[in-house]
Amino acid sequence: MRAVPALILAALVAPVALGLWQTGRAAFGIMPALGRETLSLDPWRQLFALPGLGGSIRLSLVSGLGAAILSLLIALALVLALQGRLSGARAARWLAPFLAVPHAALAIGMAFLLAPSGWIARALAPLMDWTRPPGIASVNDPLGMALMLGLMVKEIPFLMLVILAALGQVPLARIMAMGRALGYGPGAVWLRLILPAIWPMLRLPFWVVLVYSVSNVDMAIILGPANPPVLGVAVTRWFASPDLAMILPASAGAILQAGLAGAVIAAAWGAERLAARLGPVWLARGGRGPARAPGWLAAALLRLAAIAGLVLMAAGLLAMAALAIWSLAFRWSFPQILPETWSLNAWSMAAPGWRRALTTSVLLAGATASLSLALAVAWLQAAPARLRAEWLILLPLLVPQIGFLYGLNVVFLRAGLEADLLAVGMGQMLFVFPYVLLSLSGPWRAVDPRLMRTAAALGAGPWRRLVAVRLPVLLRPLLTAWAIGIAVSVAQYLPTLYLGAGRVATLTTEAVTLASGSDRRVSGVYASLQALVPLVAYACAFVIPAWWHRDRRALAGAFR
Repeated sequence: MRAVPALILAALVAPVALGLWQTGRAAFGIMPALGRETLSLDPWRQLFALPGLGGSIRLSLVSGLGAAILSLLIALALVLALQGRLSGARAARWLAPFLAVPHAALAIGMAFLLAPSGWIARALAPLMDWTRPPGIASVNDPLGMALMLGLMVKEIPFLMLVILAALGQVPLARIMAMGRALGYGPGAVWLRLILPAIWPMLRLPFWVVLVYSVSNVDMAIILGPANPPVLGVAVTRWFASPDLAMILPASAGAILQAGLAGAVIAAAWGAERLAARLGPVWLARGGRGPARAPGWLAAALLRLAAIAGLVLMAAGLLAMAALAIWSLAFRWSFPQILPETWSLNAWSMAAPGWRRALTTSVLLAGATASLSLALAVAWLQAAPARLRAEWLILLPLLVPQIGFLYGLNVVFLRAGLEADLLAVGMGQMLFVFPYVLLSLSGPWRAVDPRLMRTAAALGAGPWRRLVAVRLPVLLRPLLTAWAIGIAVSVAQYLPTLYLGAGRVATLTTEAVTLASGSDRRVSGVYASLQALVPLVAYACAFVIPAWWHRDRRALAGAFR
């Protein structure tokens, strides 16, 4: 059992390293399949000669950094505003829809909401005297504002849960009481005392958000600018070019995307180091805030950020509702708020396609989530204490997918692994397992050790203690981690596209393809199903433990 963590780490790190190696070789001109066997900088020259590259890099940085930083600030403001009224367990229930809905499905719903003929324009039509959709680029806008909004709707709930989990590891009430006794307001206490205490637990999740924001592809295809697109979308298009020679500059673009992600992580680390050096000096001054910036101004800014967060989450709920409504609409002319007539025609006409995609998605999600959960249990059973190398499990999340998936596909093909469900499942495991392990590790290590010692004193061996004591106690966290794995698997776009060679159709790949089509009803069908699968998994994670432990609650009530 002691070798289990090392084997799992090798299974996570090796594919990323091999994929980067193969992509890097192609980026420097080595691709025997095209007769290129010598090192060359020609792919980089071709890359930098491509039109729109500078604009793609700028859009990736602006939209990605803007979305990540604003999401962190708004998440902190929301947690501060709801302090004492929102526990981790309650937050998980309220935020489950946002965590469950895949990125592509949410992006399609946001497009339905923000489009010139979307719900917002329809609500404004009577006030603006619009009889037809306005000519405003509210989706696929050249500045990437719609993409930023979509990213923030998805990232704020995730960061809120991370913050709430971190707060459970510090004496929050005592720190707040000490800060208030020294004359600081709630915002100042958070900024000066609480945030520095919890930041080590927020660092890696924030880096994951940063990397995804600057390198995302599926949401950018649906909401992002089209000409030029963000760098991830541009590289994806170059890889898909019918001209095989484009693989070389595309590989250079993939390495450039990885370097861009590394640069933003380095910038975040540098900002953290700078704050660590300047923070003690600022704290030593002991000021309660300059006279020109009274407490009410700071409180107003915090309140404004919290309101912005609530508005974005309301927009996310409307986006999810728009998916279902469009899938059932028959005639819905502008500026009607709701469809004039309803129909199941979209569901029946697209039934052969969505049934195949649904079956494939459920099989992949069930297999990858279940295997990831079993591996996570084996990891935690073998390594109950934190390992110094545990951060390596996040490596697949800290390297842009576009940076190594093409190379990994080459590795799979050379190993004789065809582009099929097995290859796609192995690729998805790289991203499913880290989320499952991270979500389960906290509850696992929080189990009262006296339970295990009591079971051992009664003669139970390690396996019996695991099966009869620890796993039943952790039923809800286990199912929650499994549901998170389902959601992550269903959301995978690039691993399915690359490792399946376009032949493995899932709800996500079909939804992204249909998002650029003209029939919103069919897009709504696929996106609704894409959101429904993780929601069902989350519902099971909440309902099954309540049913399983129903007799215990009744017994506890009888003794009150």
